[in-house]
Amino acid sequence: MNESSAGQGPGQREFVTLVALLTSLIALSIDAMLPALPELGADLGVRNPNDSQLVVATLFLGLALGQILYGPLSDSFGRKPPMYVGLLVFILGCLLSMFATNYPVMLIGRFLQGFGAAGPRIVSIAMVRDQYQGRAMARIMSFVTAVFIMVPVLSPALGQLILAVADWRAIFGSFLIVAGVSAVWFGLRQPETLPAQSRRPFQLGRITRAVKEVCVNRVSFGYTVATGFVFGAFIGYLNSAQQILQQTYGLGVKFPLYFGVLALAIGGASFANAHLVLRLGMGKLSRASMASIALISMPFFLVASAFDGTPPLWTVMVYLLAVFFFFGILFGNLSARAMEPLGHIAGVAASVIGFLSTLMSVVLGTVIGRAFNGTVLPLVAGFGVLGLAALSTVLWADKGAAEAA
Repeated sequence: MNESSAGQGPGQREFVTLVALLTSLIALSIDAMLPALPELGADLGVRNPNDSQLVVATLFLGLALGQILYGPLSDSFGRKPPMYVGLLVFILGCLLSMFATNYPVMLIGRFLQGFGAAGPRIVSIAMVRDQYQGRAMARIMSFVTAVFIMVPVLSPALGQLILAVADWRAIFGSFLIVAGVSAVWFGLRQPETLPAQSRRPFQLGRITRAVKEVCVNRVSFGYTVATGFVFGAFIGYLNSAQQILQQTYGLGVKFPLYFGVLALAIGGASFANAHLVLRLGMGKLSRASMASIALISMPFFLVASAFDGTPPLWTVMVYLLAVFFFFGILFGNLSARAMEPLGHIAGVAASVIGFLSTLMSVVLGTVIGRAFNGTVLPLVAGFGVLGLAALSTVLWADKGAAEAA
C-alpha cells in the first residue's frame, strides 16, 4: 500500500514531511541545546565540563526506555493515541527543564523529553511500516531523513540566535512551539493507519515474545546490534561536538555553521540512498558504508596523532564530511533492514529494536563523550572501532540469511 488510507489524508510528500517533523523533536531537543551547554552548566552549578554532556545522554536514556512502551501501545490502541501521549510527556519535560533551578531537575526534565519523544519516533516508524515494506520502506525512510536533516542543520543556529536575545531557558520555548504545531498537524491531517481488526491486546507477554523474536531472527538481531554500534558513534559525536568545535578549535559563535555543514552531508547521503537502495539493496549499501567509515577513520587517527590530537580544522571537517556521508546511507537502511522480517508485529518490533539499539548506543556514546580530552582522538577511535564492529555484525547477519535461503 502506497497511500495513507485509501486516498484520504496526506499524500506521500506531506506524509514524509509530517513524519520528519514528528521524529525531529529528538534532534531539535539535542542540537538546539548544544550552543547553550556552557551557559546552562554555569547557571546550574556544573563543575566538570564533561558533565554538561549529560543533557544529551539523559535524553537518549529516556528515549531508549520509552521506546519499549509505545510500540505495544500503538499495536493495541492504534497509532494515534500513543502519539498524543508521547507529545504530552515531551511537553511536560520541556516545562520542567525550562523552570529547573538545579541540574538534577534539569536532567529529569530531559529524561521526560526523551521518554515522550520516543512516542513520535516509534509510532512514525510503525506508520511507515503499515504502508511500505522492504526497499520501498527504506526509500521512504531515506526521504524522511533527507527532510529531517534540516533540523540539525538549523537547530544550533536557532539555539545561538535565541541566546543572543534571551537565556537558555527560552530554547525550551521553541521546543514547545514545534511540539504543538506537530500535534495539531498530526491530529488534523493524519488518519489512523492500523485498522481495528489488526490490533492486538496489550500484554507484557507480547513484548517478551517480540524481544525473543528479534533476538532469534539473525537479520533483525544483527542489524539491531549494528544500529547500536553506528548510533553509539554518532551519539559520541553529539556529546563532544560542542567541546571539539567550539572550544578546542575556538569557533565560538561560528559553531552552528560548521555543525550545520556536517549535517548536510548526512542529508545529501540520505537523499542519494533513496535512489540507490532500489538498485543495490539495503545490505550491500550498509556493508559498503560501514567498511568506508572504518577505513577512513584508521589512517586519520594516525594523522591526528601526528598533530597531538588536534590536526588542522580543515582536515577534521573533510574527515567528518566523509564519515557523515556514510552515516547518512546507514540511517535510512539499518532500521528498515532490521524491521523487514517483522512486519507482522511492526509496532512492538519497532519498540524492541529501538529500545535495544538506543540503550546500547547511549552507553557507547557516553563512553566516547566522557573520554573527551581536548583532542579529536577519542571520537575518531570510536568511529573506527564501532564501524568495524557494525560491519562484522552485519556480515554475520547476512551470512545467516544467505544460508537460510
